[in-house]
Amino acid sequence: MITSEDKAFLEKKHISEETLLHQLEQHRNGFPYLRLAGAAAPGNGIFVVSETEQSSYLDVWTQYLNGSHKVQKFVPASGAASRMFKNLFEFLDSDADEPETDFMKSFFSGIHDFAFFDALNDACIVNYQQEVDELIEAGDYKAVVDALLSEDGLNYGQLPKGLLFFHAYDDCVRTPLEEHLAEGAMYAATADGNVNIHFTVSPEHRELFEQLVEEKVEGFENEFNVHYNVTFSEQKPSTDTVAATADGEPFRNDDGSILFRPGGHGALIENLNDLDADIIFIKNIDNVVPDSLKPSTVLNKKLLAGVLVSLQKKAFEYMEMLDEGSYTHDDLMKMQAFLSDNFCITNPSLDSLEDTELAVYIRKKLNRPMRACGMVRNVGEPGGGPFLAYNADGTISLQILESSQIDTSNEKYVEMFRQGTHFNPVDLVCAVKDYKGQKFNLPEYVDQQTGFISSKSKNGRELRALELPGLWNGAMSDWNTIFVEVPLDTFNPVKTVNDLLREQHQ
Repeated sequence: MITSEDKAFLEKKHISEETLLHQLEQHRNGFPYLRLAGAAAPGNGIFVVSETEQSSYLDVWTQYLNGSHKVQKFVPASGAASRMFKNLFEFLDSDADEPETDFMKSFFSGIHDFAFFDALNDACIVNYQQEVDELIEAGDYKAVVDALLSEDGLNYGQLPKGLLFFHAYDDCVRTPLEEHLAEGAMYAATADGNVNIHFTVSPEHRELFEQLVEEKVEGFENEFNVHYNVTFSEQKPSTDTVAATADGEPFRNDDGSILFRPGGHGALIENLNDLDADIIFIKNIDNVVPDSLKPSTVLNKKLLAGVLVSLQKKAFEYMEMLDEGSYTHDDLMKMQAFLSDNFCITNPSLDSLEDTELAVYIRKKLNRPMRACGMVRNVGEPGGGPFLAYNADGTISLQILESSQIDTSNEKYVEMFRQGTHFNPVDLVCAVKDYKGQKFNLPEYVDQQTGFISSKSKNGRELRALELPGLWNGAMSDWNTIFVEVPLDTFNPVKTVNDLLREQHQ
């Protein structure tokens, strides 16, 4: 039962009662699995740019930057780094005084190679009047870990990844935020030298992000001869989702109020929708490398963008023809082939349509946001994969799917997932305006029938948490999508602290 206090609380969060009831229904019924037509692969949904094609796509992107377009870089950066240090927290809580696991042994054997070593050493001196090496020699390993994670030390256990020292240079150390500033100047600077970067951050860390930008941006502007426009936003309270009990009723806090939780990264479609840009690059905060390894990343970002704006230009030409009515039957066949060849959009029932009906169908499919998604060869990393999937209207299109969206009781689908050659590294370039320069309303293209439900607990009580359709999964389900193969060396995420010991981050 929804009380008057509940209604007042919903109004304060800008969440409608209808939304609340819909989410509770999703808790009770779950989400349907997607019907699959096959795993995408080179020649069947994944485009591989040949060496001879590279220069033309790079030229297309250079010309686009020289035009009067606004390009934006969008970096989800709100997540805390606590998961990165899961093994270190476990070591602190254990009875062991010395490292016993392979992970902890690797951490301490490589401790001098972390970019944060000097800062950690200083924290140990302040807290324990001893350097890192002295503490280790004395067998006080936990003091070192405590200095890294605790609020009295570097507080890395509570800070977001974007503010941690990731990479060491001869004259400085850099955080992921700084690496994204450098990247932006290398592939997203427009002809007038503007680099627009937007970070989504958590409210409690926003001031720290703003402070770091204020300290560092002038140096990067001088280094790359650009001007940065750095903006921030936070996940909106209106995108929080209701927690539920096992029987699908609202989970209530001890004071009787309904518990809402952050809706996952799919909620960021609202933040993305608020940006006024023609082209938007999306990349996770932790997928960065030092400058010495950036050339491959920069090249492939430019190629993705060149592929995207080339397709967008053709789509705009077709949209203009359709709106003016200046098309022939042959033109419609070319448009249909364009949708099929590039975005793998197919519809078995098109043969029965008259030209006027076909034109309406094609216009509807063309007039929507567009994205080019980099896909890397599957080497066993966790993450979603590229698939051909059925939509609610019976058409087939390209989708990025997580394993939880696939019916594991269907052996055919499981085999498709197992044999997938590529996976999604979250490397997207998005075109979010129509041919008249008007912004698409991105929430209209979300598949509300996708999402995730997981089991959590609060104060010892079990609850069910609801995540909104993922940003690059269901939240972009109705976009036109092209998958482009990118090399594995463009994917270097930092999921655990020891990932910083990998060669790519040294």
